Amino acid sequence: VKQVLHPSFSKESLESSLYKDNVVAIGLAGGPGAAVGKLVFKTTEAEARSSEQLILVREVTSPEDVGGMWASQGILTARGGITSHAAVVARGWGKPCVCGCDELIINEAEETMTIRTTGKIFKKNDIISINGSTGEVIGVEIATSRTAIKGSFGEVLSWADDIPDSLKVLTNADSGPDATKAAELGAMGIGLVRTEHMFFNPARLPVVRRWILRGEGLSEVKEFQRTDFREIFEAMDGKPVTVRLLDPPLHEFLPRPAQVNMELANQLGYTEPDDLVNAIEELHEENPMLGLRGCRLGIVREGLSEMQVEAIVHAAADRMEKDPKASPRPRIMVPLVGTVAEFEQQAHVIKKTAERVKKERNADVIYEIGTMIEVPRAALVSEKIASLVDPSDGNKLCQFFSYGTNDLTQMTMGISRDDAGVFLPKYLNMGILETEPFKTIDKDGVGWLVRLSAAKGRSANPNLSLSVCGEHGGDPASIEFFDEIGLDYVSCSPFRVPVARLARAQAAIARRRKSKIEKKDRVVSFVPKISD
Repeated sequence: VKQVLHPSFSKESLESSLYKDNVVAIGLAGGPGAAVGKLVFKTTEAEARSSEQLILVREVTSPEDVGGMWASQGILTARGGITSHAAVVARGWGKPCVCGCDELIINEAEETMTIRTTGKIFKKNDIISINGSTGEVIGVEIATSRTAIKGSFGEVLSWADDIPDSLKVLTNADSGPDATKAAELGAMGIGLVRTEHMFFNPARLPVVRRWILRGEGLSEVKEFQRTDFREIFEAMDGKPVTVRLLDPPLHEFLPRPAQVNMELANQLGYTEPDDLVNAIEELHEENPMLGLRGCRLGIVREGLSEMQVEAIVHAAADRMEKDPKASPRPRIMVPLVGTVAEFEQQAHVIKKTAERVKKERNADVIYEIGTMIEVPRAALVSEKIASLVDPSDGNKLCQFFSYGTNDLTQMTMGISRDDAGVFLPKYLNMGILETEPFKTIDKDGVGWLVRLSAAKGRSANPNLSLSVCGEHGGDPASIEFFDEIGLDYVSCSPFRVPVARLARAQAAIARRRKSKIEKKDRVVSFVPKISD
């Protein structure tokens, strides 16, 4: 399936001495497929040369690099794991990516890439090839090919969709075009819209930065989001769309102090560069991934959650106004919940705001509220979150759990997904780990928590929807586990949807040969034991 969806190297090329003798480094397989192109080290240059075949090389990518990533045929980074920014974005766009290649020494100032073990130096415009399916970096040009999609391919996928009692497959998508592509590939909805990805358009970023630094322009940010949500609802045409409220730490949207100059300072409302640098440094956190992010942002940054909910519900009402037959289905997800009180506070804000907008627009927008289970503590108190009731109407506050297995793996195993490339390959070679935990779910640890949480949640709310929106949702081995424990759906990058569709059918067939236990019973039958 991957060969059909992505450019690849032919079998003859992979077995040739030209390929084998010129593998100069091996990193992590961040995004499947093959790419060949000229080395470029600066995002702005990649954007300016988008008509050329380019490989963007970075120490590590950040949201500011998305323009150059989009313009390039492939992405190569020295740091970061398979759920790092580079890998996640590349898979979402169907671009080959090799990440966490610590054999590389990247000098972005001099625009060189040095192979640590041999001292060989590659310069800007040198041609290399990357194999995102194996993590190999090849120091010469290797021809790529793409297998033609035949009619039988779609027919096989349709057979997979007809298998009863199987997981549904949704997608992670952040824009109208992404949603359209995912729908073409058979996604049954969107399981994760990462709202922060809407902010990195060059025209939008200055507005977002002024809001972060000076508290200005929140209404403009809302209109950006409303426009994007409207396009997504239209592309999904009545299928469910799960929108995660703003999750990452705010520093990700800001320039690095070294990038600050007078022009940038003036653009953001400061008279002197030093004033902007001071404002940026005031937001510095020693450990931002465990700092002010997720629901904590919505709780402490006044108006943030309300703004996003307004944008979502207005966009749904806009869609219904344009087409009276349309039935957008927004699902609003609270990220990084660790305590019951955090979810409860945000759920009431969401519900109050959504009902107000519905009344203002006279639109019967049907929406759901749920949470992303990615903090281990949330998994352990899942029944308390699922049992929360709104005293004003007696209805459950939480309609769904979506397991963010990227962060859940990171927090449970104590492994930074951005730095794991330094030691995980050796761990795998030595047999300390059997599989890459950010690729295939750790069944005994992280998977046990998911299973426990699902059982706890369903015991409190039999109608609770259960799903996975981490990158494990596109991994066949992980899909087999999620089917076994009775989850409702998985969500993965658009170009992984066909793989997931086949994998979920295979998992369901294999399970039904062994057991006829229905999905709902597979969830609630789990009784944790010490031996588990």
